[in-house]
Amino acid sequence: MPWGGYPKFITQGLNNDYLPLWLQEGGVNTYYVGKFLNAHSTHNYRDPMAPGWTSSNFLLQPGVYDYLNTFWAKNHGPWTAHPGEHAIDITTKNALEMLDIAVEDGKPFFLTVAPAVPHMGINSTTQETFFPIPQTKWENAFTNEKVPRTPNWNPTEASGASWLLNLPHQNTSVVDGLDEMYRRRIRCVAGLDDMVGELIAALEKHGILDNTHVIYTTDNGYHIGQHRMGPGKKTGYETDINIPLVWRGPGVPAGKVTNAVSTHTDLAPTWLTLFGLPLRTKLDGQAIPIILNQPSQKSGEHVNVELWGNAAPYEGTLPYRKIGWGVKGKHDNTYKGLRIVADEYSIYYSVWCTNEHELYDMLTDEYQMENLLADTWDILNVPEDKILLGWSLRQVVTRLDALMMVLKTCVGIECTRPWLQIHPQGNVETLQDALNPNYDRFYESQPKVAFSACKLGYLIEHEGPQTVMKYIEN
Repeated sequence: MPWGGYPKFITQGLNNDYLPLWLQEGGVNTYYVGKFLNAHSTHNYRDPMAPGWTSSNFLLQPGVYDYLNTFWAKNHGPWTAHPGEHAIDITTKNALEMLDIAVEDGKPFFLTVAPAVPHMGINSTTQETFFPIPQTKWENAFTNEKVPRTPNWNPTEASGASWLLNLPHQNTSVVDGLDEMYRRRIRCVAGLDDMVGELIAALEKHGILDNTHVIYTTDNGYHIGQHRMGPGKKTGYETDINIPLVWRGPGVPAGKVTNAVSTHTDLAPTWLTLFGLPLRTKLDGQAIPIILNQPSQKSGEHVNVELWGNAAPYEGTLPYRKIGWGVKGKHDNTYKGLRIVADEYSIYYSVWCTNEHELYDMLTDEYQMENLLADTWDILNVPEDKILLGWSLRQVVTRLDALMMVLKTCVGIECTRPWLQIHPQGNVETLQDALNPNYDRFYESQPKVAFSACKLGYLIEHEGPQTVMKYIEN
């Protein structure tokens, strides 16, 4: 992985300056069970060993996605293979053992359990379809479940943008394969639910359940058939980026649901704040205040989304394999995206590496079926008579594009207060503020997000303008 994964983590020096080291400096013991990073393998896990963990049991490639033969390395010891032992069973066993160690050590602790389930079994040698393999106790469950038939599921007319518009309507055999894939996934999730239950029971046995925060989240969502796609996770659509964050712990109100705008960059400062430790400089996120019952410092209403790479990582497998074969543009799946949410609006905006654009008003189009910028290559050519949020569409999209310009290369406060980089006087904090008509000419003159080529990695020389202009009050 020349542009990411464990080798990149090491070469950038991130292994010497990241969350577990910060927690340890604050007197917190740290423990890890499961997948750590892509390309973290039996060949390099000790070259060097990931620092910062009081104890670890890493799930390593090439066994990460093999449900029946995972490879594990405990602390600095040699790795071992576990043929015939289900991935969920051994992850559960290792997690419970690590929890016992953490409690016995007698200090405040931070334990991460990171299973690689229900990922496709792309390294499995025991099956031809690469479906996830559930445990025996769940293998016949949920027999009548199907992928929810939402308006964007296998639509009659192609939807989305770029290469998605070239996808064929899925036939019965493809649909049957997608439904079976969905059932296999939820069967595996049922096994993970059992694991969570066992961990909760262990906390209760140790007498610390009511003094422990338990947080459940994931690294990505998933699409199965939406916009005619097969199964995958590489788009900026809501299926892929709107993920759960479920929190149980002291001081957390029971049954409360919040629509607070947050992303993974907010997790590290949240954990540091939870332990009462100082925040590090140049963090790209902020503590999630609504969880911690603290006054809000977070003025953001935005989430930055971006990806470099191919669109169909699993083509050639399953009955839906024909979806990925010969689809024009399928390799041009590099894009920048922006999700922005407030009481008055809910919007997704993206610019593809082909310089195609997408814009969805998700208050009226939650399934993202009507691209308001279809066939738009230059946002300044959007007709002024098109309206969004009571403003002309061109007024709105020029603001969104400038915000994306900041976020696509931001560091630290640039990420948490991006409007301040455009309006240094501090009088603009939201999209609504930026829509002041006095700024129209300024935003139209801004450099626009654009690509010169579609690349498979973050190669900044192909990602167009990098700097936004600042508005200076007269």
